[in-house]
Amino acid sequence: MRRWSAWDALHRSVAGVILSGMTVRSSDVSPAAATGDPLARRLAEATLALVDIPSPSWDEQSALDHCAARLTASGVPVRRGAESTLVFGHLAAPATNPDAPLVILAGHLDTVPEQDNLPGRIDDGKVHGLGATDMKGACAVIVELLCDLWADEVSLACRLGGVLFAREELPFGDSALTPFLTAEAELPADELQGGARVTEAALAVVMEPTSGRVQAGCLGNLNATVRFTGKSAHSARPWQGVNALDALGETLVRLAEVPAIEHEFAGLTYSEVITATSVRGGVARNVVPGTAELDVNYRYPPGMPPQEAERTMRGNLELGEDREAGAVEIIGHAPSGAVTVDHPLAQRLIALSGEEPEPKQAWTPVAELTIAGVDAVNFGPGDPPLAHQVDEYVRIDGLVHAYETLETLLRDGAPEATR
Repeated sequence: MRRWSAWDALHRSVAGVILSGMTVRSSDVSPAAATGDPLARRLAEATLALVDIPSPSWDEQSALDHCAARLTASGVPVRRGAESTLVFGHLAAPATNPDAPLVILAGHLDTVPEQDNLPGRIDDGKVHGLGATDMKGACAVIVELLCDLWADEVSLACRLGGVLFAREELPFGDSALTPFLTAEAELPADELQGGARVTEAALAVVMEPTSGRVQAGCLGNLNATVRFTGKSAHSARPWQGVNALDALGETLVRLAEVPAIEHEFAGLTYSEVITATSVRGGVARNVVPGTAELDVNYRYPPGMPPQEAERTMRGNLELGEDREAGAVEIIGHAPSGAVTVDHPLAQRLIALSGEEPEPKQAWTPVAELTIAGVDAVNFGPGDPPLAHQVDEYVRIDGLVHAYETLETLLRDGAPEATR
């Protein structure tokens, strides 16, 4: 049952609305003029409201406050976690049925920097604007779903919780989620407000863009800089120097010859790949360069330990003993995420999605959750290729599909689903 509150009426009066084939904003159309499915309209408006709150990484507080206000107005318990994290639902209050499996919906509110794509707009069945697909549309679904279901929590097959966090778009070392999970594990019970810990979840659904499909696990993401040292000289007498770009070029050729290696988990195929991403070197057109740098990105499969990944990457570089010590600097390293599609709730989500599961050929916060011991999958309304584009958008029917799929999962659960 979907309940409309005074907040909804107010929200409809201040956000954009959907009209067939038109671009509209709140200043153009009154709520009475709106047409279309009420849920679709509400999810679009909620997404647009979030899009229009700038929240680049390290500046997410206004978006977090907006979501907290919406949840509180609907009676959903809210708790502020460590590292600019908002937790709510049964993570912030006791459950009527504490034996029901806990499902957590998770999303990040930060975006990449603006590219003249704010404010957002609603146009032709889509919400356009910075972060619409990655992943403010998903965060709007999380908030609206919790607001709608909370009054019926006693009748749900699952306990429900939400986590909205910051700084996902930054390097792994700056992510807010892992420090939050660490702090949460050590938080005294009396500070949980009677709610559960994240690590008690039977399943976490990370609502990264997946086009409405369940994508399992994620790749590890290792970035390194390789430094080559030679000797500068005049370019007219190159024999008097050692060209660092020659050594870099040899490594570049070797990397281009490294094949993608396929790994299968739970019937899903992940590709292990190493890629040269940028080159730096040279002083002037008449100087043999004495130094050069090569940036390398290595994506490795679920199940590979981080230490093994670093050894494998160094082996692919084939620098030799004289260069191995100090030639490679690890710039960033985000571990891979486990493939956890065997849980009954994950299987039920796959069935409800209407699509076969896919491998996540990228990195997502699923890694942080599975490292913490929580089964987690990716499932969200956004379209991955649209993330970070200037004309980023999320389809409104995708928002509805995600909402209704998760609503059914939370209401009905899955046979034999326990924690």
